Amino acid sequence: MSMPDLRLLMVFDAIYKARSVSRAAEILELGQPAVSIALGKLRDQFSDPLFVRTSTGMEPTPLAEELLHPIRSALDAVNGILGHRSVFDPASSNRTFRLCMTDITHLVLLPKLWRHLRATAPGIRIDISPLSDNTGRDLETGDADLAVGFIPDLEAGFYQQALFRQHYVCLASADHPRIHGGIDLQQFEAEDHAVFSTSGTGHRIINLEIARQGIKRRIVLNIPNFLGAAFIVEHTDLLMTIPRRLGELLRGRGEFSIFPVPFPLPEYTIKQHWHARFHHDPGNRWLRSTIAELMSEMGADGVIQEKPGQVAARNSAECNR
Repeated sequence: MSMPDLRLLMVFDAIYKARSVSRAAEILELGQPAVSIALGKLRDQFSDPLFVRTSTGMEPTPLAEELLHPIRSALDAVNGILGHRSVFDPASSNRTFRLCMTDITHLVLLPKLWRHLRATAPGIRIDISPLSDNTGRDLETGDADLAVGFIPDLEAGFYQQALFRQHYVCLASADHPRIHGGIDLQQFEAEDHAVFSTSGTGHRIINLEIARQGIKRRIVLNIPNFLGAAFIVEHTDLLMTIPRRLGELLRGRGEFSIFPVPFPLPEYTIKQHWHARFHHDPGNRWLRSTIAELMSEMGADGVIQEKPGQVAARNSAECNR
């Protein structure tokens, strides 16, 4: 292919990532017709449909899978030479960023982030997905730009940056019939408990530590997210062990009481994660710097303090490779 056809390779890569012509157009900041025309040229070039529409999106053909690695290698080489996307202007960009995060991070981060974007980057769009077993792959392929949460299992090739420390408290209804002013271990073991199983939190740490200490916890309700369980607790006599930040937010929005956990539990660190492929991408760098600075402004709640000039240094220092 000649140099003018490099854009076709970019279209191929974007469609492979997005599994959608329209989403590929958003990634490339092109019109959808232009991407459709480029896909047609690619199909003619390789005498293969390359991507076939299915119930789950535009899925690659076997030939497209074979082409993926050499095309990405070619793009990486060209980007390294030409400094592709060396400049990112948030004020004029229409880029869509995709973030994976927990529901507590929605509450803690998104309102502040959205206000900041409306003021400084009004064309930027945000797509949110939950953390899952596929989060690492999504970061690697570019289907997600950042993941925010507690994700200790990410393998080599990922960067991470600490945002804040988190610890747990006990949540109860404000008019709980038996618990007032505090809770001891005997009460903790005597009451019924609701639990959640949201990925990307210290949920597993809690379960392991309670088992290690031989503490009894009678679980009668298991819900897959924080908020669903929390608002059931508000109207029942159930207890729930939750991150402190969530407890502080809920206390101002419902009839809740918050107490220290009556036994020691380890803290854990909430981090933002991204793949090494996108470490130097200007848009990704801008987004993670913005998130780090917004969280550092909330330092009174325990966020790790950072000056703007320290963000890049910490990013580099915490690369898991």
